[in-house]
Amino acid sequence: MYEILSKETLGPAIREYVIRAPEVARRAKPGQFIVLRLHEYGERIPLTIVECDPESGDVTLVVQEVGKSTREMGDRFHVGDAVLDFAGPLGAASEIEKYGTVVCVGGGVGIAPVYPIARALKEAGNTVIGIIGYRSRDLMFYHEKFQAVCDELYVMTNDGSFGGKGFVSDPLREILASGRTIDRVWAIGPAIMMKVCSEITREFGVPTIVSLNSVMIDGTGMCGGCRVDVGGVAKFACVDGPEFDGHLVDFDLLMARQNYYADEEACALDRYLAEAGEGAGQ
Repeated sequence: MYEILSKETLGPAIREYVIRAPEVARRAKPGQFIVLRLHEYGERIPLTIVECDPESGDVTLVVQEVGKSTREMGDRFHVGDAVLDFAGPLGAASEIEKYGTVVCVGGGVGIAPVYPIARALKEAGNTVIGIIGYRSRDLMFYHEKFQAVCDELYVMTNDGSFGGKGFVSDPLREILASGRTIDRVWAIGPAIMMKVCSEITREFGVPTIVSLNSVMIDGTGMCGGCRVDVGGVAKFACVDGPEFDGHLVDFDLLMARQNYYADEEACALDRYLAEAGEGAGQ
């Protein structure tokens, strides 16, 4: 069992958890993830590792409550409670080197997994430009964390309620079009955001890394559920990734696969909410 040490609300339906998992904390590197299961009847939830402390054994996760299991975690699991399974670290770590000047782009909850990459790149001696985007000011989180690890930071909101109005792709294009030398780009967020960013960087010939959040079940490459097309070759996001060359990813196929179980997921959430409502009325 893995104890929840802290639980903080970062924004609407977005929570940060610190969980005691010493073996994971000792081995985890930026870019890797864990698979969590709340209880015996729970589904497996893949979550990117945001931070870890090898000495204390603590692992930090950011969870967006979008389905039955993540909603249940937010509603029913609190400080002092424990989750049943916490498998990891899984996936290949980010390739952290001294490249020169890099851009780290995060959109929405994708800001959480790109943060440890930006921090590691800065520690490796790179000049780090951060671009983070939110739908609106009330959904902002980790803004201060990014300021601490970036040499330059651009903050965008769709509605203009904070920072620039628009999308993360807007300052990315402006930076590249200025003629400034950019050695590598990381872009993590919704699939459509990563697709647009990759299309822009392709125009300028800048290597671009994306992290794919395809449907994932066991996290070990056995089920094939997270299959993605990269350069015309089938890859498994859990063991071959989750990071891939953004210029080679078939994002249209990725987005289609992400919706395969939309009806089942909606039914599971509706059933959970109905049961939770009945319990509240007792």
